[in-house]
Parts: sequence; structure tokens; C-alpha cells
Amino acid sequence: MSSIIFSILGIYIFIAMGYIAKMSFKESIDDKTITLINVYFLQVFLTFWGLLIRPVDATLLFAPSIYLFISILILIISAVAAKKLFLDQKEYSVATVAAIIGNTGNLGIPLNIAIFGEESIPYTTVINLMNVFIVYTIGVYYYSRGSFDVKTSLKNIVKLPILWTAIVAIILSVYGYKPSQEIMKILMMGAYASITMQLFLFGIYLYGTKINEISKTLTLWVMSLKFIFLPSLAFLLLYSIELNSMIKGIIFIEILVPLAIANVNFASLYDCKPKVVTALVFISSIIFLGAIFIGVKVLTYL
Repeated sequence: MSSIIFSILGIYIFIAMGYIAKMSFKESIDDKTITLINVYFLQVFLTFWGLLIRPVDATLLFAPSIYLFISILILIISAVAAKKLFLDQKEYSVATVAAIIGNTGNLGIPLNIAIFGEESIPYTTVINLMNVFIVYTIGVYYYSRGSFDVKTSLKNIVKLPILWTAIVAIILSVYGYKPSQEIMKILMMGAYASITMQLFLFGIYLYGTKINEISKTLTLWVMSLKFIFLPSLAFLLLYSIELNSMIKGIIFIEILVPLAIANVNFASLYDCKPKVVTALVFISSIIFLGAIFIGVKVLTYL
């Protein structure tokens, strides 16, 4: 259990650094510039590294398929129901998509290693890959819709290099390409820089965010989707199917992880209430500190 706590709390070091940096230097730190560098450059390294570190095996695709099914079903329900609750287009975008974009990579992978061991890595890798496609298609579209029309939002999806990078990396992996150690070291440097910058950026946006000024309806909606509806649907589905208990547990934990910092990246990039999204990510991270222990106990029933 201590390894789980350490995996969760370890990421907060860089978040705290970002917060302190923004508090100390204020306007000298340009939030948007950091976002652009991370999204358009460093995350390209992260995508290549994550997808080439292990071969993508077709037999592993069952787990991400279940993850995708659960995410899309909740997205559809959310998109329909939120339309009646949130008249502001930006709030509607956040309410619809934020909960399904979870931190399956930076937190989900090390957390599953702590719970299930290194044999969980192939499954967490492909689930995180599925989440990457959700983030850079559905996520980009909805956050972009907060400020742009449908046509522009669709264009914004294809403009991002990460999606194309992921496609190239998958093709290379399927055809058996194995990068040399030297290339992997370069990719790893960029990948860790991206992860660190994402956490740092979260701390930057956290500074000056006033949680008490956020719509209580929006907060309750997103947190309910994230920690009640999503895990409940996941549990019912996983309980009803025949599957290895470890794989069930991995899927459940990846569904349960808090909102990803990628939400902040795109809310900032497309001017879709980045301060509000930052606060929601922070609130979900705090709730998760308690929810994870309930989630671990639930695993025994799957």
C-alpha cells in the first residue's frame, strides 16, 4: 500500500514546483508558450517512446476495446444530458469531455505496476494508447468547440502532430521496428521532459485558480461522472464478462484515475476555461487519494 501512496504523491513534487515558480515570477512565465512547446514538440517524443518501448500485440487489444466502449458510452450520455444543464458552450464542452480523459499514463501506469507488478505494463501501455486517441480526437474536438465552430474544431484535430506521430509509431511497431538504444535514449529524454513539463504546467495554472468561484453544478457533474458513473459502469461490465482478474483490475484502475493534465493543455490551447479545468483536475486528484483505496478493495469482487 505504501508503494501506491508513493506513486501518487511523487507526481506532486513537480506540480508544487510549477505553482511556486508562477507565484514567484508571475507574468514572467508565459503559460501559453509552455503549453505550445509541450503539445507540439515534447509530446511527440513521449508518443514515440511510449509506443515503441514494447511491441504492440494484437492479442492485447481486448483491454483497450473495453476501455473505449465504457468511455464512449459515458461520453454519449454526458453529451446529451449536459446539453440541458450547461447553456454556456465552454462549460458544456468541459462538462462533456473532461471526465473521460483520465491520467492513464503518468499515474495509471506506475500505479498498476505498484498493484499488479510489471506484468501489467503491456496492458497499461495499450490502454494508454487508446486514451491518447480519445484525447487527441474527441478531447481536442470538444475543447476546441468551446471557442470554434465544428469545421475549425475538426481541423484542429488533424493539425496536432501527436495523432500522426502515434499512427506512424504504431505502424513501425506492427512491422517489427526496434529502435536502437541510442534512439530510445533520445526519445526517453524528450518523453520525461514532456511528463515533467505537464506536471509543471499544472502547477502554473493551479496558481491563482479560485476553486470556490467555479460553478458548483459543473464540479458536481464532472466529479460524479468521474468517480460514480464511470467506475460503476466499468464494474458492472467487467463483473459480467469472463476475463483474467488482473486484466479486469487494470481496466478498472485506469478508469478510476483522476482527470489528466492533458485537459489543462487543451483548455489552455483553445481558450476553453483553463483555470476552471485546472481546478477540476486538482479536485479530482484530491478525491482520488481516497477513492483509490476503495477501488483496490473493489478489485477483489471482479
